[in-house]
Amino acid sequence: MDKKNILIPAILAIAAATIYLMILTAKERSLMSAYETTHVLVARLDIPERTVLKENMVEPLSIPRKFMQQDAFEIRSPSDISMISNLVTRIRIPQGDQITQSAVISMSAKAGLSVKIPPGYRGAILPINPAMKDLIKPGDHVDVLVTFNAKMADGHKEKVTATILQNLMVLAVGDNMGQGLNAKQAKALNSQQSQLSSLSDKAAVSVALNPDEAQYLALSMKEGEVTVVLRGLGDLEMHPMEMASFRKLFK
Repeated sequence: MDKKNILIPAILAIAAATIYLMILTAKERSLMSAYETTHVLVARLDIPERTVLKENMVEPLSIPRKFMQQDAFEIRSPSDISMISNLVTRIRIPQGDQITQSAVISMSAKAGLSVKIPPGYRGAILPINPAMKDLIKPGDHVDVLVTFNAKMADGHKEKVTATILQNLMVLAVGDNMGQGLNAKQAKALNSQQSQLSSLSDKAAVSVALNPDEAQYLALSMKEGEVTVVLRGLGDLEMHPMEMASFRKLFK
């Protein structure tokens, strides 16, 4: 028999065996990948819509990778759980469901200011000097002063300034609510606010205050000119303040 006629079938047989092994190997890898386990975050309890997520609301769960949702939060180390802190749910997440990136939103204007207002408090917006917009940060504390014409004991009117509210927590500066923004989102937000600032000479902060303080703030904004002053970091003390007037200053 011709050696050539023997060699060709042998080569074809080897090639077929090689292709078959490659297919088996690929299939085996696919199966191994499908049943490889990973850890994802799931809801520890039913989480309502527009809830600020905390670490105690979620827990890691080991599942086959093929059952992991495409945009689920994958946990590779215990510290990864902090990724969800201060994100806000877009929808209700039932207990046991995976926490997905499409189901949450960063704490920003799109989530609404109400998610940052402490229980029992109210949120109010105060105008500020535009030059202060980049200097005040969410989480800072401010005092509120009002300048108005007061009627003195002798009947004449005198312009005075009084500190009516102290130690109010800043919830937001413009649209910046200060939490849940990564570097890319923060840069985009700052760019957007800079563009808006160039079209307007107005700026504002949102503050948390109790219902009584809210009433006095509303009254002050109707009766006089309100000024917001920034407190030093960590200064939370309340101080009795006497009203200021030029008569007292030059007396």
